[in-house]
Amino acid sequence: MPRFAANLSLLYTELPFLQRFAAAAADGFTAVEYLFPYDHPAGQLSLLLQEHGLRQVLFNAPPGDWAAGERGFTCLPDREPDFRSSVERALAYSEALGRPLVHLMSGLLPTGMSREQLNGLVVARLAWAAERASAAGIILTVEPINERDMPGYFLNRQDHALGLIEAVGSPHLKLQFDAYHCQVVEGDVSSKLRRAFERGVLGHVQVAGAPLRQEPDEGELRVEHLMALLDELGYAGFVGCEYRPRAGTSAGLGWLRSWMPALP
Repeated sequence: MPRFAANLSLLYTELPFLQRFAAAAADGFTAVEYLFPYDHPAGQLSLLLQEHGLRQVLFNAPPGDWAAGERGFTCLPDREPDFRSSVERALAYSEALGRPLVHLMSGLLPTGMSREQLNGLVVARLAWAAERASAAGIILTVEPINERDMPGYFLNRQDHALGLIEAVGSPHLKLQFDAYHCQVVEGDVSSKLRRAFERGVLGHVQVAGAPLRQEPDEGELRVEHLMALLDELGYAGFVGCEYRPRAGTSAGLGWLRSWMPALP
């Protein structure tokens, strides 16, 4: 049976961030993920996890100046020091938070450069990061993200991500499979999810409805089929609930009752 993690960057946004841990636990979640932890000391976050009986399963490495539009450094040729310091900071937080997965954001394509031109650089950087993660006992992920939500993002397609992972060839680099992004970009979600699992590179799954990124209980990505597929495959990881609730997080959790009987 799939295990679910509340994404505290998109859920419970009616509350201040640090209060969302308690809200997720009260709704029956036993795990959380979110975009970035760096506004808070790792020790403070660790205490919140312990207090509420939660497991941290995923967060992103520092992406640069988010407000200015930066979305990671992996594909940026002139940002090697920033890339390396981002990885090191993320690994330090991961060690303090129980070694959750760390997503390395690929970054936006530099003006005038193509994905083909940058592939070699990206593979080399991911290989360096995977070696550092291996020494710390941590797994990194890469995630294809659609260009409607993040225009100009380097990594959009599942086959591109699989090619990068296989070129690196490290068990410490896995695929973060977001069903919503996959549906927006290319569709055929079930086949692509199955392929990633069968290749042994599926590290994390995230769900949201499509096309509006709300609860996955209607539209193009009703969740029942995907959850049955994960059970069939024997997927043992977590499913991140990374969607924007239509009308309040707790009120919209009815879709989870089949898998989370502890929901109030």
